[in-house]
Amino acid sequence: MSLFNSLGSNYDASFVWQSLLAKNSPRHTEQLTQYLTARYSGQVTFTYKGREALSLGLKLLRLPPGSLVAITGFTCYAVYQAVVAAGYQVVYLDITAATFNFSASALKRVLNQYPRIKAVIVQNTLGYPCDIEGIAKTCHDNSLVLIEDLAHSVGATYTNGKEAGTVGDLTVLSFSQHKIIDGISGGALIVRNKAYLSSHPSDLLPVSWRQQLLDRFYPLFTYLIRTSYDLKIGKLLHAVLKLFSLLSQPMGKTDQLEIHALPPWYCYLAYLALTRNSADVQHRRAIASIYAQNLPSSIVSEFSTSLRFPIFISHRHRLIKFLEAQGIYISDIWYDAPIAPQKYLHATTYRHQCPQAETIAATIINLPTHRNISPAQAQILASFINQWLKSS
Repeated sequence: MSLFNSLGSNYDASFVWQSLLAKNSPRHTEQLTQYLTARYSGQVTFTYKGREALSLGLKLLRLPPGSLVAITGFTCYAVYQAVVAAGYQVVYLDITAATFNFSASALKRVLNQYPRIKAVIVQNTLGYPCDIEGIAKTCHDNSLVLIEDLAHSVGATYTNGKEAGTVGDLTVLSFSQHKIIDGISGGALIVRNKAYLSSHPSDLLPVSWRQQLLDRFYPLFTYLIRTSYDLKIGKLLHAVLKLFSLLSQPMGKTDQLEIHALPPWYCYLAYLALTRNSADVQHRRAIASIYAQNLPSSIVSEFSTSLRFPIFISHRHRLIKFLEAQGIYISDIWYDAPIAPQKYLHATTYRHQCPQAETIAATIINLPTHRNISPAQAQILASFINQWLKSS
């Protein structure tokens, strides 16, 4: 069997056709706007990338010059990029090993050190809910803007029973490849606090037709690669498409961040993914439960997750190589550095501020829980990992 962590693994044959045939009708934008407005109670603006939505939201805050924004020290470069593009500086908050998020007490300590912090971003990493009550109270007591980044956690519920995305002043969603809501690309900014409401920006850039074409064909190309990988055809197709830059990339440009308006056909795909979110989360948790029950407790976290299932392995490259020989490809690690991917870390201001995040980044491997992995495949994957653990 060929099993992948990414490479369009959220897509099936039905989604391939939906992406190819989706119409660029304004009604799709209206439909998604109504859905998100009702779910999260705020003003909605769509962008081409989630990081663009985050940067746009930060700009709307009009924070004083020299303001700092606190983010988790275990995240994607896209979050760092969004903050810097909005004109602010980043403060990193280390995480706890149990939750992959920073705590309210960690936020309080950093506030004493950096009083110019004006906004805080929580992201519920891998779907693990953060201590939203403690963090929200700290933000309220210190007049800080609270931003919920739902790239990993649409459909998650906090321990106080509130849905992720219904607490902060701003809520940001990503519809990019391999996210919990995968519409190939896209982002949404939802302004929930009326103090930051503004007219919808009219100066957003258009997405090029070439990029839209690459995105439309991304589900088809990746579907063909995955389904023919065992025959070696998929590997060749993958190499050819990469050689000619025909596979859409989620990161895109990293030297600058422009904000683009999201064409309506992406909204259609995002809406479909949102309406399936509840069933998808149930499936992901069921798969995570299989891993938890079949893998040694020494390598798993004490909590399950809805996006991917993390395990912790020293010399993980050996396990990755072993699984590749079995047709299982999980080298797409979230995250291989505190601000990931590792190759972008040098471009950030991160300088070993988060030792716990560094420890986790050095050993974490995330197992797939997407809709196209079956319970039987999860059992097989767990058995291969156990086989490798015994032999090593």
